[in-house]
Amino acid sequence: MVMQLPKGFRTGGTASGIKPSGKPDLALVRVEPEAAWAFAATTNRAAAPCVLRGRALYRDRQTISALVVNSGNANCATGAQGIADDSRMAELAAKRLGLEPEQVLTASTGVIGVPLPVKRIEQALPALELADEVDAFAEAILTTDTRVKMSERALPGGARVVGVAKGSGMIHPNMATMLAYLFTDARVEADELRARWPGVVDATFNQVTVDGDTSTNDMAVLLASGAAGTVDPGAFWEAVHAVARDLARQIARDGEGAEKLITVRVRGAATEEEARRAARAVAASALWKAAVHGNDPNWGRILVALGYSGARFDPERIAICLQDTLIYDGGAVPFNGVALSQAMQAAEVVVDVDFREGPAAGEAWGCDLTEGYVKINAEYTT
Repeated sequence: MVMQLPKGFRTGGTASGIKPSGKPDLALVRVEPEAAWAFAATTNRAAAPCVLRGRALYRDRQTISALVVNSGNANCATGAQGIADDSRMAELAAKRLGLEPEQVLTASTGVIGVPLPVKRIEQALPALELADEVDAFAEAILTTDTRVKMSERALPGGARVVGVAKGSGMIHPNMATMLAYLFTDARVEADELRARWPGVVDATFNQVTVDGDTSTNDMAVLLASGAAGTVDPGAFWEAVHAVARDLARQIARDGEGAEKLITVRVRGAATEEEARRAARAVAASALWKAAVHGNDPNWGRILVALGYSGARFDPERIAICLQDTLIYDGGAVPFNGVALSQAMQAAEVVVDVDFREGPAAGEAWGCDLTEGYVKINAEYTT
């Protein structure tokens, strides 16, 4: 699948030798002349140098002109050398593009605690070709992912929003082991991007959970080149949310070892935050994830997760549906367990919850817990 970039963006990817597999592991973005940007990053206190540097740039600059990403090496917990290596990666990308280092955002993802082989990046960058498609970039940022993750929406008047992401394991709010980048040629002021982007992240990327671990390198970035001119704000943010939601679902579907996507939708909550919290708790429950893998309609595990989520509800008022089958309505209700177990053999298992408390709703996404997840993470560095 070839996905064209919005106006003003060019991207590329190549293999630099960071990954022992020889797969692509170095990616580059150029925005001409520059892009307004909004940035969100992991809350993990052991954040990698790229995250710390990104936060500093975010305080000082409302525009950036480039992004360089390496995969296969997180460059985290690597001390002063790791900080220097991250800065050096920015310098090398700036030199390649004729920019200053402070115009370049950096990102790394992969194994923690291993020095970044900057020399390989230095050797690979000069030959890295940029193109009008995003596909090579999307492939080069992957780690344990089994597929690229891309999404796009068109806006009236010709502007577009294109998003790419990576993420498969070590995923749990806030954020997840993900890198997510949304590119648009709509003209939107930096102040507006920064005011609205956190809400999009909270409703989408922060609603993904695979294994309960929050990584050290995660970031989600929205870049606007402005090359297509002004757009209707409502249509723009609807498109941004749709792309981010689509990418979030793709990440959950591609969870390490996953065979099924789990979608949890909660409505009737007192507040949106409580709806999201409740949905995340069910999607994150190891017991429910295992039940989904085994096609077991054990609604007690759903109720338990809702109960410890912190959301307010009356157990004698709520309703729970699984694959469109009512399984709990203020108490146990009869249902055909054999038929429902068969329905759970689908690629997506959907839980719908109605708290009957208020007007708010939220959703979250996860995946089933499989033997494959254990195998991947038991052998990750060996």
